[in-house]
Amino acid sequence: MDDATDDATDDVNQAIAGELQLMDPRVRASRERAAQLLDPEFVEVGGSGRRWTYEGMLATLADHAGSAADGPRYEPSGMSGVLLAPGLVHLTFETVLGDRRTRHSSIWRKRDQAGGWRMYYHQATRVPPGVD
Repeated sequence: MDDATDDATDDVNQAIAGELQLMDPRVRASRERAAQLLDPEFVEVGGSGRRWTYEGMLATLADHAGSAADGPRYEPSGMSGVLLAPGLVHLTFETVLGDRRTRHSSIWRKRDQAGGWRMYYHQATRVPPGVD
């Protein structure tokens, strides 16, 4: 592999690490920790169809499913990513939370070395029972 391939793999792995952190109930329950992982221009279209912004998500994330230390946790699978451009990674994966299966697509961006990777956009789509 060449240096560019190594860099792309490292960038994807860093975005995956951030994604996994955002599924951790301790991170979800902490506005400060979640704010370090969400881009200030963050937007999400949730599985319910609701549109979330950075401030709205940070204000309510601790109350969302998967945020309680003693509650159900996200179980991710099939997580993969691709470097779209320098500083821009697209991830796709599925999660199970309780009896709800969801497909996800997220875009992570890195504006500078100091800021690290942050989720810029997230889309979740619920998968109905019986759908492969």
